[in-house]
Amino acid sequence: MPSEGQRRRLRRWRAVKDRVGKGTIATFGIGVIGTLILMFVYLFSEVTPIFGAAEMTPAGAYAAPGDGGSETLHTAMERYREVAVRFTDDARAVFFRPSDGEVIREERMQRPDGVNVTSFATGEARSHLVGYGLDDGTAIFARHAYDVSYPGGERTVEPSIQYPEGGGEPLDIFAEDGYSIDAIGVQRGRRGTAIVAANNANEQLRIVLFEEDEDFLTGDVTVERQVYEVPWPEDGVEVTQILMDTTMRNLFVGGGDGRLHYYDISRMSSPRLLASERAIEGDNAEVTALDFLLGAVSMIAGGSDGSVSQWFVVRDGDGERRLRKIRDFESHDAPVTSIGPEHARKGFATAAEDGTVQLHYATSARTMARLALGGDIQVESVTMAPRQNAMLVVGADGGFRYLDVHNPHPEISISALWQKVWYEGRNNPAYVWQSSSATQEFEPKFSLVPLTVGTLKAAFYAMLFAAPLAILAAIYSACFMSPRMRTMTKPTIEIMEALPTVILGFLAGLWAAPFVENNLPAVFSLFLLMPVAFLVMAWVWSRLLPAQWRGAVPPGWEAALLIPVVLGVGWLCVSMSPLVELWFFDGDMRQWLTNQGITYDQRNALVVGMAMGFAVIPTIYSISEDAVFNVPRHLTQGALALGATPWQAVVTVVLLTASPGIFSAVMIGFGRAVGETMIVLMATGNSPVVNFNIFEGMRTLSANIAVEMPEAAVGGTHYRILFLAALVLFVMTFVLNTLAEVVRHRLRKKYSTL
Repeated sequence: MPSEGQRRRLRRWRAVKDRVGKGTIATFGIGVIGTLILMFVYLFSEVTPIFGAAEMTPAGAYAAPGDGGSETLHTAMERYREVAVRFTDDARAVFFRPSDGEVIREERMQRPDGVNVTSFATGEARSHLVGYGLDDGTAIFARHAYDVSYPGGERTVEPSIQYPEGGGEPLDIFAEDGYSIDAIGVQRGRRGTAIVAANNANEQLRIVLFEEDEDFLTGDVTVERQVYEVPWPEDGVEVTQILMDTTMRNLFVGGGDGRLHYYDISRMSSPRLLASERAIEGDNAEVTALDFLLGAVSMIAGGSDGSVSQWFVVRDGDGERRLRKIRDFESHDAPVTSIGPEHARKGFATAAEDGTVQLHYATSARTMARLALGGDIQVESVTMAPRQNAMLVVGADGGFRYLDVHNPHPEISISALWQKVWYEGRNNPAYVWQSSSATQEFEPKFSLVPLTVGTLKAAFYAMLFAAPLAILAAIYSACFMSPRMRTMTKPTIEIMEALPTVILGFLAGLWAAPFVENNLPAVFSLFLLMPVAFLVMAWVWSRLLPAQWRGAVPPGWEAALLIPVVLGVGWLCVSMSPLVELWFFDGDMRQWLTNQGITYDQRNALVVGMAMGFAVIPTIYSISEDAVFNVPRHLTQGALALGATPWQAVVTVVLLTASPGIFSAVMIGFGRAVGETMIVLMATGNSPVVNFNIFEGMRTLSANIAVEMPEAAVGGTHYRILFLAALVLFVMTFVLNTLAEVVRHRLRKKYSTL
């Protein structure tokens, strides 16, 4: 026996170890909490910028470059902001430096002497097209171009004016009729270039198409001029704005009556007026500005009442195309005078007579910024730089103002992320995730709803498959299985957790998915017949077999007798699958489901549920089995002593006592399923759909991050949205785990007195 001194030294040593142990545990515990906090802070820091406000900062002001008393009709800049162009009402193109107004060169177009400019229009922003309508019924059609070279390693931008048709000579539109061109529209598309002109006095609306035909052998291009008459929108209507899309199938006319008139010109020889929709309300309603967004699908209409709205064509229930107002933006307090669309996004700027300029973005339905220039400035024109980082504003006094623009993430808003959005080309608002496309005019769709629903869908079906099997297996192995069999079964199931999920995903995608598709009757027969077979086997075992046969099987080994049943029922279901399919589903169950209106994808939630279920079963089983097995023996013995059967003791005592542990197991398994990546990545079609159809696939938050993060530009909107998806996943699991812990503590408190 140790001496008193030795015992004191042992107590001191034990106290030191206790303090070291407590300090170590506390340090690492705080470290875990600190790590979680740092993760949240980092994710939040990457996400915060996408909700920031845009900025417009004045960077220069000067008189109209090359001004000779002329009015500015349009301005534009090239992508490097080194050269801008000003088109005037005397048919001049003045190239200048946008930062200070220094004139670089000037080109005068071939406007006949004594002929005045009566109208002006531009094509889709990227085409650089402009068109002048003259009072003698002719039109000048041109485009501004920029040749970029690097002599001596320094960038040089050489501007020029090009003439797609006529070599710069005025083109006859109404000249033979002696009508002036009161409104004009220009556009270039796959069919060639077109001019649409209107004369209000005589109510004439005409399309002149310069159709190009390239010889595929020689490469020679021939141009054929075609003239088409378009019916006037309505008697007495004054045409103020004209737009034609790049497909040259749709023509839009804005009127002095505040309405937009939509024509189907897919067959230009027989154009049809399909709709006339009121865009501007009020007695003095007038469409004062009208322009296409990027891609020439959506139009932005500005009105004399200061309203700003987005319109595009949709198909109604009868398949007819109709012009619909999609959304409104923050209005001006004065008539809208100009619209400046962005060149690479669905954003645009608007200007009004009261000197205010606003930045908007169509998809997110946001008005990003508002700037009042002050000084009683009436803004007549606004133009965005091709890279959306600058703006030219022209006042009624002829003065130019150059603005720096900072607007990196306009696509995002709470409504765009979590509510239905009406995207271009769709007939209704919808939840859509589509972050990229092959076309430059693509409208990014960043709804997180499909990804969140897909995450919950995958976890739900995985838990639907795994939880009953794992919990019932845990109860049986802890309460009814023989100790020797338990020592073999429990480690075998637990070691399944070490199986890489990429292997499970590989097997699910390349083997299970085709097998399930080709044997659908077998899969559903297994779900139905396997429990029935177990019940029949139990009844045979307890009622029909002699007692000496039952006694030959040691207690707790009865489950081994079910192995032949499982194999036999599985073989029977697979063997009978073709016959069942022939008898009940006309030989093809998948086609039968399609005929019932049920979509079937080969890689679907059923396959994911089974594959992910196998990954989750070991977690739920292990924790549940430990919780059930560790229920104090005196509780079960007391129940049995009072006359309860073993099953009654399990249901009324063991399960209640072990319920906190079982609930924790289920929630940990659910968290494991929510965060799973490789299985859903390989075993689904990665289609971001919003439904719980077991025969369709899904895309989860984690899988989406894994797929798209390598292709996302660092610091871009797509990149930060993926961080937002990670933050949503982080918060989702944190909330679920917190709620689970609260419920577990309440269950533990409730049943701790047993």
